[in-house]
Amino acid sequence: MGHTTMTTKPSNSLPLAHPNPATGALAPARLWALIPCAGTGSRAGAEGPKQYQPVAGKPMVLHTLAAFAAVRRLAGVLVVVSEGDGFFEHQNATCLIASCGGSTRASSVFNGLSALLERGAAPGDWVLVHDAARCLITPEQIDALIDACQNDAVGGLLALKLPDTLKREANGRVAETVERGDKWLAQTPQMFRIGALQQALQAAGAAVTDESSAMEFVGQAPLLVEGSAQNFKVTYRQDFALAHAVLLARFSAKG
Repeated sequence: MGHTTMTTKPSNSLPLAHPNPATGALAPARLWALIPCAGTGSRAGAEGPKQYQPVAGKPMVLHTLAAFAAVRRLAGVLVVVSEGDGFFEHQNATCLIASCGGSTRASSVFNGLSALLERGAAPGDWVLVHDAARCLITPEQIDALIDACQNDAVGGLLALKLPDTLKREANGRVAETVERGDKWLAQTPQMFRIGALQQALQAAGAAVTDESSAMEFVGQAPLLVEGSAQNFKVTYRQDFALAHAVLLARFSAKG
């Protein structure tokens, strides 16, 4: 599959269920996961995309996919890679692969949503979008998000209340201390209806850095579901060592 541009015809109403091909009856909305995996990882200082760098014995993205594979409620997991990316040709991963990664995260997600629809997903189905580099996500956290959002009118995201004092900077110095009581750090997965999210991304454009921002742009208020401090995004070189330590500790605890 090649690159898909961010164009779609808006719809004012989206079905919350889809017809069963055999009976014609409406089936419950399904759950899908979408993992954008087309980034270059330039901030991590790694050779090649950071999501393919080894952490605790195997490429980072495979830890991410293992967590989603353990969530039995998912109808499928789609990984969006750049055109020409052959990484998964040498893996035994059971996920779907779409070579439609864009130049931004938003375009990769939008193209991935189109790929899900082409492969049988319905606009009213749920999609959980997750960063490939958040390799410490657990099946329990994914299930907690699903439980909180599956009956919500909008959907939501894992997030963490800001634990530290927040400063605003001006010219390298503190300009003020910002009230942190209502501040949250956005994480992933972020869970929304496929059609609603696609329309929101179309409206918001490629500059948004997460799916919640797109939904907010069209006037929605996503649900905040408390996540974990361990569900951080491996971004900088020092993050690899921390992710490695956490994963080894988990493996040791499992015996």
